[in-house]
Amino acid sequence: MSPPIILDGAALLGRLLIAALFLHEAWVKLSHVGQSIAYMERFGVPGVLLPAAIGLELGRGLLLVIGWGSRYAALALAGFCVVTAVLFHTALSDGNQLLHFEKDLAIAGGLLVIFATGPGRFALARSKTGR
Repeated sequence: MSPPIILDGAALLGRLLIAALFLHEAWVKLSHVGQSIAYMERFGVPGVLLPAAIGLELGRGLLLVIGWGSRYAALALAGFCVVTAVLFHTALSDGNQLLHFEKDLAIAGGLLVIFATGPGRFALARSKTGR
């Protein structure tokens, strides 16, 4: 069994790596608003939802980084990933789209592990169980 410090370090690194994806995607959307809206609308998603998507990615991503409310931040982002896969990556006969669909589901899986186990010791706030 690995020492707890290694497990907590792995939990921190995992949170940071996953959060980096969402923070980057929020920045891309913010810096390319017109293109982001056009992309969403091409798939039948109203462009007025872009601020909500940016807020979710940015806000919940930052919560993952600091480890405060990270369980519920991870749960919200997992749901976001599943919705993204279902809305934007449904042309599964296209290998690229299939890959994006699978990646979204894999990211959701990692986020559900964070939801289930908590942020680890290196977090601003931990649950009463220390997780």
